[in-house]
Amino acid sequence: MPDRAQEWLALGRRHLAAGDAAQAALALQQALAHAPTRLAAHNLIERHGLAGAFTEWMGCNCEIAPADDIYRFFENHPASVNPLRDYLADGWRTLSELMLLLEQVDRPLLKVGHCLEFASGHGRFTRHLIKALGAQRVTVSDVVADAVAFSGATFGVQTHLSSSVPEALCLAQRYDLVFVLSLFSHLPAATWPRWLRCLYGLLAPGGLLVFSTHGAEAARRQRVSLDAQGFFFAAASESQAIAAQEYGTAFTSQPYVLARIGEQLGPGRLIHFAPQHFWQHQDAYVLMRP
Repeated sequence: MPDRAQEWLALGRRHLAAGDAAQAALALQQALAHAPTRLAAHNLIERHGLAGAFTEWMGCNCEIAPADDIYRFFENHPASVNPLRDYLADGWRTLSELMLLLEQVDRPLLKVGHCLEFASGHGRFTRHLIKALGAQRVTVSDVVADAVAFSGATFGVQTHLSSSVPEALCLAQRYDLVFVLSLFSHLPAATWPRWLRCLYGLLAPGGLLVFSTHGAEAARRQRVSLDAQGFFFAAASESQAIAAQEYGTAFTSQPYVLARIGEQLGPGRLIHFAPQHFWQHQDAYVLMRP
């Protein structure tokens, strides 16, 4: 019923233009039921504060970028019966998991001075992070220009366009927390250790680098065989915006990660390891700069 869905969406827009919020909400709720118009209808509901808006009960800006690959992942996942809710709730889950992780090293998130969310995408997590810290204490960075522009305009955070070359990343500020969720689970061997060194270098003295990986349990579940170093890479991912050879799917053993930390950063940097911490799937590492 794609034509009918488009009619509901157009009707919702006409009601909004006429100032009839109640009728607009009814029409847009009909458009929400169909995948081709779901996201556009959702964003109109959120933007205008109509009945049924997620913002009403989540307490944060719940608009979703049309080019958001993670939202499309949920929308196309067979287990996701409500992709909008699942997408937004997943960002909230990440916030709770990060807060629990930082409590374990006695560094509460709410006491962090300034946080860099690296490989931030279109703000799945950012919207929840600024609810905890405030936009003025958050900088986001991503290699996808549309993602950085959306986050800056929508959430009011500081932004920095990243690079595909770690050594080309230039950020003058140093951060109390650098949070890197599910980047090292996508990097090829050529850039994996270089990004580790680069991101660690952005820490202020005493700052923490938190990152996640596909570890041994993730490899077992996916029936992936690691090489002699404890590494596996496949040139495939959910991203439509980044070349697969640059951003694919990577699995790493704990010894592999520890070896790269030792080689790139020296001894004594790892202060905590939590297997399967994020999404009950990805391992978490916490490093501290002396």
